[in-house]
Amino acid sequence: MAQSSPQPFADAAETHISAVLFAGDLAYKQLKPVTTAFLDYATVEARGAALTRELELNSRLAPDVYLGTLAVRAGGQVIDHLLVMRRMPTERRLASLLRTSEGADALRAVAKCIAAFHAGLPPDDRAAQVAAIGQERTRWRNNLEEMAELPLFDPEALAHISSMVDRYLDGRSALFEQRARAGMARDGHGDLLAEDIFVLPDGPRVLDCLAFDDQLRIGDVLADIAFLIMDVERLAGERAAASLMRWYQEFANEHHPASLAHFYVAYRALVRAKIAALTYAQTEHPDDRDSALGHLAQALAHLERSRLRVILVGGGPGTGKTTLADGVGSAMRAPVLTTDEIRKGLAGLSATDPAPAAPDQGLYTPDMTEQTYGEMLEEAGRLLEHGESVVLDASWSAAPHREAARAMAGRLGADVVELVCVLDTAMAKERVIRRSASPWTVSDATPEIVEHMASITDPWPEAMRIDTTEAPPICRAHALRHVLGLDGGALDYVLRVSRFEARR
Repeated sequence: MAQSSPQPFADAAETHISAVLFAGDLAYKQLKPVTTAFLDYATVEARGAALTRELELNSRLAPDVYLGTLAVRAGGQVIDHLLVMRRMPTERRLASLLRTSEGADALRAVAKCIAAFHAGLPPDDRAAQVAAIGQERTRWRNNLEEMAELPLFDPEALAHISSMVDRYLDGRSALFEQRARAGMARDGHGDLLAEDIFVLPDGPRVLDCLAFDDQLRIGDVLADIAFLIMDVERLAGERAAASLMRWYQEFANEHHPASLAHFYVAYRALVRAKIAALTYAQTEHPDDRDSALGHLAQALAHLERSRLRVILVGGGPGTGKTTLADGVGSAMRAPVLTTDEIRKGLAGLSATDPAPAAPDQGLYTPDMTEQTYGEMLEEAGRLLEHGESVVLDASWSAAPHREAARAMAGRLGADVVELVCVLDTAMAKERVIRRSASPWTVSDATPEIVEHMASITDPWPEAMRIDTTEAPPICRAHALRHVLGLDGGALDYVLRVSRFEARR
């Protein structure tokens, strides 16, 4: 780019690897002659090549901002290079707009912009390889090893993070492979931060793409948007972050299990924690320390939310187990599998086709019961492999079936939570009689079956007992508090979110 000497610089912004100098309506980025573990800008040539690459990559999202490069000469020799940019109005930063009346509209515009950007990127082999589960594990491990060398972080916290990461990845090969096959891995932005996004009247400008390492920029589109979700949550809270994710999915027509989104947000927070800690080691500024520890806490919180669960909801006929299972599944946005439907599906019947039988007869023979539980656990395993927690609605009267569920969950890195609905036998019989009058009932239970199941049920000391004489919302609240380990305030939030999602 041909350009005369810039005007005198009026202002500047600086990081540990670059400085941006402002003059009039232009900005000039200069790379520092530094060498780190992840980049080498020691020579003029290296800095020139890096700025040319930045120009190329950033022009994908902000072509009218990135104007070209400029050689800096002295005595006829090139002594450095500058990246020339149009200066953005600081008051239009997304980070500044988030807590204003424009925040929601700004987030929606940014979500649409990034979704369109991702849609326009072609999948390629490099992207699929970088997004593979082995590379994901390596990225986590490398960051944790670097963080272990920094005195700011508690070794026990890092070890806990490492354990949770391994537990998630060990059972999720099918999820990562499926997303790679679906073309979800792209050469994206790699460093989406609210500070570097400007929302102008004619649309957002997304700046400062990660240009120095393709391996850090390329990956799953969900991992790309997760960076901004992490940052928006830090700046404006969970609701704003959830809105950004919802709008991104709407515009991108992208679907994923919630566990994977939390996993990627956790990774982005971990990286920011490391960067802040490295800065603190140089500056010893309290803000950098607080940023490092705050981002580490954010990473831990999202890893906890990425944990997968197999929730066994049991009890005899008429005890309300299906109502409870549906309520827990709705609140957690988790699929619910029920033996009543699976059993009839194996027999070639629709769920509401009646098939009453005496105990151990018809569709309820011991062999058919074994097939039903086996099919339920196979389907639950497939859901877990793809990142979904699952609620399993069955009587769970036989201890060996419960042990099989625990073993399946253990193989796939999931926690098991066990709930049993408890109700007086006479009340259960009354409920069964009332339910049998409905043409939509799935259950074939009769009062005789209630008596039979009560007589053959193995002890279940591992399960939390839910007294279903209480109203269903109260039973659900008790169950969720146990499943999620939540206090009252957090539980209220989950219930509000679940009601909102149900209305959408």
